[in-house]
Amino acid sequence: MYLLPAIDILEGRAVRLAKGDYSQVTVYNDDPVDQARKFEAQGATWIHVVDLDGARTGVPENIAIVERIVRETSLSVEVGGGIRTLETLERLADIGAARMVLGTALVNDPDLARAAVERVGGDRLTAGIDAKGGEVAVSGWIEGSDVAACDLAREMGKAGFKHIVYTDIARDGMQTGLDVREYVQMAEAFGHPVIASGGVASVSDIERLAPVAASIEGVITGRAVYEGTLTVEEGVAACAAATKE
Repeated sequence: MYLLPAIDILEGRAVRLAKGDYSQVTVYNDDPVDQARKFEAQGATWIHVVDLDGARTGVPENIAIVERIVRETSLSVEVGGGIRTLETLERLADIGAARMVLGTALVNDPDLARAAVERVGGDRLTAGIDAKGGEVAVSGWIEGSDVAACDLAREMGKAGFKHIVYTDIARDGMQTGLDVREYVQMAEAFGHPVIASGGVASVSDIERLAPVAASIEGVITGRAVYEGTLTVEEGVAACAAATKE
């Protein structure tokens, strides 16, 4: 297990949304690159970057910022938001993104998902599954899909994806804790460990994952590290300890 502090970019700034609601925005840093440097200094080795503008419009709008983060830090960058063409995927691969997250395209364009595996390989791809009440949400969490999250995870595992981020939208940005059972179920369906996202409030939430560490690849945390209820140092240490257990 490893920690992935989150940097959500909206209009060029590092923000967090509450429950994926674009009308409930908190700005934490006017410069996402500066925020990435801070996370690196605090011990992070990975970060999870979301282009919220791209997630909403379907066209990535913050690739230049992502490129600066890759160039100006030693962080491994997992990036998503608006990746809906092979051209965008290849552009992000070319600038050095470690992994690219496909979300809405998994539902709306399954042919793209399969082509992406062939083009860049499943290990550089992350299936981004965001769900509310077990149903996958798309287009920056604005729309429902009538697709069950576990069913989509199973399909992506068969398609060759090696990584998955599962976000419980109802918990995201709310610091209400993790539903451990959901992540275990998703890992079983996917066939690989899951990156848990949504609801991390403190180091105790990460510690609760220790008994099921075999099902958890990483833990994404956002609001908690920005507001000080969890430090990056604590999160990194807790992930390492959980893995040893």
